[in-house]
Amino acid sequence: MQPLVILRIVGLLMMIFSTTVIPSLAISWWYNDSETLAFLNAFLVIFLSGFLVWMPVRHLKRELRIRDGFIVVVLFWFVFGLIGSLPLYLSNSLEATFTDALFESISALTTTGATVFIGLDDLPLSILYYRQQLQWLGGMGIIVLAVAVLPMLGIGGMQLYRAETPGPIKDSKLTPRITETAKALWYIYLSLTIACALAYWLAGMTPFDALAHSFSTVAIGGFSTHDASIGFFNSQLIEVIASIFMLLSGINFALHFSSLRSHSLKPYLFDVEFRVYFYILAFASMISVLYLHFTETFETWGDALHHGIFQTISIGTTAGFTTSDYYNWPGFLPVMLLFISFVGGCAGSTGGGMKVIRVILLFKQGLREIFRLIHPSAQIPVKIGGKVMPENVSNAIWGFFALYVASFSVMMLFLMASGLDQVTAFSALAACLNNLGPGLGDVGENYKDINDFSKWVLCFAMLLGRLEIFTLLVILTPSFWRR
Repeated sequence: MQPLVILRIVGLLMMIFSTTVIPSLAISWWYNDSETLAFLNAFLVIFLSGFLVWMPVRHLKRELRIRDGFIVVVLFWFVFGLIGSLPLYLSNSLEATFTDALFESISALTTTGATVFIGLDDLPLSILYYRQQLQWLGGMGIIVLAVAVLPMLGIGGMQLYRAETPGPIKDSKLTPRITETAKALWYIYLSLTIACALAYWLAGMTPFDALAHSFSTVAIGGFSTHDASIGFFNSQLIEVIASIFMLLSGINFALHFSSLRSHSLKPYLFDVEFRVYFYILAFASMISVLYLHFTETFETWGDALHHGIFQTISIGTTAGFTTSDYYNWPGFLPVMLLFISFVGGCAGSTGGGMKVIRVILLFKQGLREIFRLIHPSAQIPVKIGGKVMPENVSNAIWGFFALYVASFSVMMLFLMASGLDQVTAFSALAACLNNLGPGLGDVGENYKDINDFSKWVLCFAMLLGRLEIFTLLVILTPSFWRR
């Protein structure tokens, strides 16, 4: 453990993070709203705090170890959630409590999209922009951006990348150097954002709304500048654009990179995870559309079609945009959509959930165990795309699933003990642990009215989901701190 090295990195990135307040400060100053002082004070506090942490250890340059990487990653998400809440807490328009400001900040950075704020249509543009930007920064992981920056400051980043990158297979790199890998991911991420913003603008959004919603669409965050979310625009074209970019952002970014490099769609077609991801969303969309149509939830077939498909993609990719009150849809449909979010996006995407590749492996291992009951002596490897998965990967998947279920059970009991009913507790926890956002029951519209204790539990759930269980829980084990 190298605490001074960790402090140096945290201080540096706090100073870098403080610059993300500047665009909102500029917007506030330009429109002369009431938030200029809040953003200015937040910028100064974050920058000076980072400077004071970094200054005493600025000359200390050592390579990070694996344990250091885990601590830095967890510290960053906690610290960034805390300092990211400052502008919201200091805001004159929101009048938010510390708990609400922190909840909103963590929800944005983890791309969960669960909100405690209402009256979004009347808020200053500077606050609206800040919320959307937080989601965009969290989308690919602030740590991955740091991996591209830290080597220039004399700090290696491979340990950070392994600790933060989602998915069961951590060591695959797109390029020979980790810095180039991070840059490649961000170039793709930035290109998707620009393309999404242009498409929204051409479809009829204002330039501000187009940029703001491109941030949350590509990040699969779900925050909107309007209380009615995407439904505010009442445009099927905008919903189609959102669906396309949500689908793209839920795919492993390594596939995007491989496709661009080879100028071919074959990487998608031959990838097992992508095919399963597409089939799940297609099948669930078909069920949603047919059920909405035959229950006459909407008057026309066309309305059932576009609401069913959009809402399935939005919930299935864990984006969380809404075009109607899906939590009031009849029968099993809201629960089915919530269950799909447990699968989520592909590994290496901005989506949440357990990830498609893990679900595939769990299914294949379940089948293997059933077959072993019939043929106890058989040697049955688990294969993905024709490749045999190492036994340590299979064991890690079972470990992840066990911790996921155990964590879910304990936190749900906490939520119910705080006074939430079963539907609200289950859906709120599922929505936050899977980084989805909207739930059912009392959290169908927003999370404003639940108690503060529940909000703190859900903040932990959002961080646990974003760091994919292991990264956060590993530092809570006694063995991690032993020499």
